[in-house]
Order: sequence, then structure tokens, then C-alpha cells
Amino acid sequence: MKELTLKIIINKPASDIYAFYIDPNNTPLWLHSVVQEITSEWPIKVGTHYKNQSKDGIWGEYTVTALKENELFELVSKDGNYHVRYTHKPVDKHSSELTYYEWVDHGDLAEPFTIDILQKLKEIVEK
Repeated sequence: MKELTLKIIINKPASDIYAFYIDPNNTPLWLHSVVQEITSEWPIKVGTHYKNQSKDGIWGEYTVTALKENELFELVSKDGNYHVRYTHKPVDKHSSELTYYEWVDHGDLAEPFTIDILQKLKEIVEK
């Protein structure tokens, strides 16, 4: 599989969801494969680097390639092959639809996201 799209309704405004998942301190709370994440600067902007460490100690590196507060967050891997995009669409003033889209330019997705990962994000943000 070269690409994957997942959608979920979260009962919080997009601003709350966006602020939560762009914060590298929160990533290990909802993404079970990550034990630590850091950024090259804060607040983030296009060109900011994210580094995350997996449970097996391997570091992944990504660069922010598109950013629009509360609407769009996009990263590309250091090698340029893997891309991920988060977008938000308001459902009403108290909830929004999060669309998660990941793709690779070459080969197949190594570890595609599952809806369970987004469900975990939903559970934590809605608390």
C-alpha cells in the first residue's frame, strides 16, 4: 500500500486537537511506538525538524513542510520518501473531523497507521 487515509470525528474544536498533537511532549501519550519526541524549535514553523525515538531506540527525523494553524500540519521524512498530513474540518463549534493522510513516493508504507491510533488521540483530547 502506497497511501492511507483515515478520518475521525473528535468532540473538541480543531484548535484543541491541533495544539495537542503538534506538541512533541504529547506524542508518546497517543502514539504507542514513540517514547520521546523533540523539535528543533518552538513554536514550530515550516522547516522545523521533529525527531522521535521508537521503543527500540531508533530515531526518525521529519521536517515540517506545510503548516496552517488549526487546519493543516504536514511532515516529510529525512529521506524525502514518507509524507504525512493532518487536516481539520469543523463539524460544529464543539467538534471537528481530523483527516490523517500518509503516503510514500516509492515502495509501500512500512507501518501504516490504524484507526486505533486515532481513537487513542481522540480519547486523550476529549478528556
